[in-house]
Amino acid sequence: MDASPVPPGPGVVAIAVVPDPRVGLSLWEMYELTIACTVFGIPQPDLADPWYTLRLCGDPDTGPPGPGLFAPRPTHPLDGLVGADTVIVPSVPEACVDDGEPVPEALVDALRAAAASGARMVSLCTGAFALAAAGLLDGRRATAHWQHTGQLAARHPAVRVDDSVLYTDEDRVLTSAGATAALDLCLHLVRRDLGARVAGRLARRLVVPVHRSGGQAQFIEHALPETDDDGLGPVLQWATRHLDRPLSVTDLARRARMSPRTFHRRLLAATGTTPLRWLLTQRLALAQSLLEATGLPVERIGERCGLGTAANLRHHFTRAFGVSPSDYRRSFVATGAPGRRPAG
Repeated sequence: MDASPVPPGPGVVAIAVVPDPRVGLSLWEMYELTIACTVFGIPQPDLADPWYTLRLCGDPDTGPPGPGLFAPRPTHPLDGLVGADTVIVPSVPEACVDDGEPVPEALVDALRAAAASGARMVSLCTGAFALAAAGLLDGRRATAHWQHTGQLAARHPAVRVDDSVLYTDEDRVLTSAGATAALDLCLHLVRRDLGARVAGRLARRLVVPVHRSGGQAQFIEHALPETDDDGLGPVLQWATRHLDRPLSVTDLARRARMSPRTFHRRLLAATGTTPLRWLLTQRLALAQSLLEATGLPVERIGERCGLGTAANLRHHFTRAFGVSPSDYRRSFVATGAPGRRPAG
């Protein structure tokens, strides 16, 4: 449930596009690239205006466009990474992962220069190999797709590789696992920059969960409920509409027509988190939205979120986000973040 205390707003997002010169981009590599392009490259003026400015950085003459339907054409050379507010590496050539080939030197140099210029550095899936090659992950916690974390750890022992999480946030350096975890991290960046309200509306627009925290399990043996009518979906939707109530695991289990033990087991299997942790995540996400978009007193927000007193809200909010609710609200006023009405 990590988040930046001060939303800096949108800026320039530069994505490094470095296909294998022999085969282009694989379908998996294009998947993560298109996730980043979708989140940061499509203007959303009703959510925030201005939106992000996107740069695709690479060599437009390198190799074939790759198989599949999406053929990226860089708009800037690799040195266009320098000066961007955020730099994203969605992948490296498969040979750099599977065969141990070195990450292209031009990419490593460009990443070091971008980091030195103050850019926030982000990797999606195998892009972590590029950040590691540039020395940007040394001494930091990082992740990648669980199938590749063993190779990442073996080649870069100075990196604290965590194969169990969806993404990591080390403030200026962030990494994610592959596939949909890349979307989780991109939405997390929007949440940091523009607030929970904007990120939540964008997530609903993309028809994905509003917030999966980075600490959720990356690999779950039974990733989905056993049946479509197992009762989890409806009861979780109901819970998000009634967070002001003093909900307990027993309450939710009863509504799902399960024993508390069965409900706990099924929710853990489906989401990688416990019922109490899931409830706290939803309550804090609601608190963020109310702090951003309303002038309600902190005491009232605590009640609306089901956290009771202002003191209890402050305790959990500060522990999760590293900043008090009042300071979080003030940061939105100071930066003119969208969707915020002055506190009354």
